[in-house]
Amino acid sequence: MLIERAYVDLSGEAEAETGDGWPWTVPCVRRLVADGLKFRAPVTFLVGENGSGKSTLAEALAEGFGLDSYGGSAGYKYASSREPSVLGMAMRFDATTAGRRMVRGPRTRRRGFFLRAKTAWDALGRARLSEAPEEMSHGEGFLMAFREKFRQPGFYVLDEPEAALSFSSCLELLGVLHELRRGGAQVVCATHSPLLTALPGAEIVEVGEHGMRSVEWDELALVDHWRRYLTDPRAYLRHIID
Repeated sequence: MLIERAYVDLSGEAEAETGDGWPWTVPCVRRLVADGLKFRAPVTFLVGENGSGKSTLAEALAEGFGLDSYGGSAGYKYASSREPSVLGMAMRFDATTAGRRMVRGPRTRRRGFFLRAKTAWDALGRARLSEAPEEMSHGEGFLMAFREKFRQPGFYVLDEPEAALSFSSCLELLGVLHELRRGGAQVVCATHSPLLTALPGAEIVEVGEHGMRSVEWDELALVDHWRRYLTDPRAYLRHIID
C-alpha cells in the first residue's frame, strides 16, 4: 500500500474554518477528525446511504493527494475553477515507504486518478484516451478509462463508478481493481454496489450516523436489502406502488 492512514490537520488556517457547519457536522468527518482513517487493505470501499458523507470523504482524500476535485489526474486542472475544500486542504497522510515519494513530492509526480460519476464524462474527454469517450456509451467510456488510466502504482479514488455500468461491466471493473492492487496501487471507492464490495480481501468501511466502522460484506445493510428484494420484490414494492 501507499498510504497507511489519513488524518485531518486543523492547525493554522484550517482550524479557523471549523465550526458547526458543513462538513464538520457530518458524522464520518467528525470521526475522521477525531481518529483518522486507517487503511488495512489495498482496496477500501466506503459504503453508506445518500447523504452519509462517503462522497465528501472520497473527495477530500482525492484532494489531499493532489487529485483535481472535479475529477482527473494529479497535477492537472480540468473544466472547473473550484478551489479545494477546507477538508481536502487539511487532509494529511501517513505514507508507507513506497508511498512517501508520491505523497511528499510535487503534485505532478503523484500517480493516480479521481473518477467521480457526476463529472466523469467531461474528465474522461480530457484524459487522452485512445478513443474519444463521446463515441462510446457511458459504460464503455468508463471501462476504457479504467483499462487505460488505471495501469500503474498510484492512488485511485472512485466515487460511485457503478452508476454507468451494467452487471457484467461491474464484474470487469472488479477485475481491474484486483489487478491494480496486485500491481502495487491503492484504491478508495465510494459505492452502493454489493457486487463491487464483494471483492475478496477488500476493506469495507460503512459510514453513517455512527461515523465510520469496518464491517464484513455480509453485514452490510445494502447486501441484506438486495437479498430480500431479489427474493421477494413485492415485500418492498407494496409500500411504494398502490
